[in-house]
Order: sequence, then structure tokens, then C-alpha cells
Amino acid sequence: MASNQENNNDLNSFFEEEYGSLKRYIQSKIKQTSESDAEDIIQEVALRIFSRPLDALPINNIGGFVYGAIRNKITDILRSKKRRVDHQEEIEQLWTDFTNKFYDGSSSTYPEQIREKLKIAITNLKPMYRDIIIAVDFEGYTYREISRETGISPGTLMSRRHRALSILLKDMEIQELKKLTYEN
Repeated sequence: MASNQENNNDLNSFFEEEYGSLKRYIQSKIKQTSESDAEDIIQEVALRIFSRPLDALPINNIGGFVYGAIRNKITDILRSKKRRVDHQEEIEQLWTDFTNKFYDGSSSTYPEQIREKLKIAITNLKPMYRDIIIAVDFEGYTYREISRETGISPGTLMSRRHRALSILLKDMEIQELKKLTYEN
């Protein structure tokens, strides 16, 4: 029977040796998964495994255990994927509409107050998110152009942009909820 320390050492070795295989496995199971998304999944599963209680039963089949945990995480993601895809498409459309109106000068559709809130929300984003939003949505750069300049893969840039859009939408929704709460 393996001790907890032996299990941790075996798990460390397994993740180091199989990291590339785990990423490819995830990408084969989830369509349109960027490399960084696959890495995020691996890190989340690893964290959960390494955070197991000290008195947990030892792991007899490390590979089976890790792949099983990853398969479970993929199942969770696929269950919620439909909802996220619809939400992302909605975010994408709203963002496209906003940027068109923002730069075409037709501010009658978007009151100045909303434009100001969005400017503040963009300013408050982490630099990596703010920069991708400004570059793609306001300055018109393509992912490929940004990738050549920064050395960051287009897939990672797309992921960052989608995360940034989600953060912006969430921030705007929270602001709207606060506004409604104080009005009532």
C-alpha cells in the first residue's frame, strides 16, 4: 500500500510525463478547445487531486485515476457548454453592435451613461484583457497580427478576448442590478 507522499510523488511524475498527452486528450474530446483552456482544465484537475485530504485512500492506478478525473471534468464542461455557447454568441453580438454604434457616432441608441460605464469597465480590466479588447474591437487588429507582434498564440488571444467580454458583461449586469436595487 502506497503512502500519501509516494502517491504525491507518483502523481507529480505522471503529470510531468503525461502533460502533453493530457492536453491532446482534452482537445480531442472538446471541440474548439484552445491550448490554454486544456491547460486550465489540467491545472484544475491537478489542484483538486493534490488537495485531497491526507487520510484519503491511496491511488493504486495513477493513470486511470487522473484520466478519470479529467473525463469527469470534461463531462461537466460539456453539460454546461450549450448554455455558455449561447451566452458567448449573445455577448459577441452585443459587443459588435456596441462597437459599431460607438465608432459610427450614433450614440442615440446607447446613452452616454452606458458608454461611460463601459469605458470604466474596460479600463478596470486586467491589462491582458483590456489590451485584447482595445486591439481587436476598437483598433481592428486581427488575432494573427497581434500574435505576430506579441508571440502569443491566436487561440490564447481568442480565449482572453472571450473571457474579457464575459467579465465586461458580468460587470455591466452587476452595475445594472445595483441600479435597479437602489431605484426600488
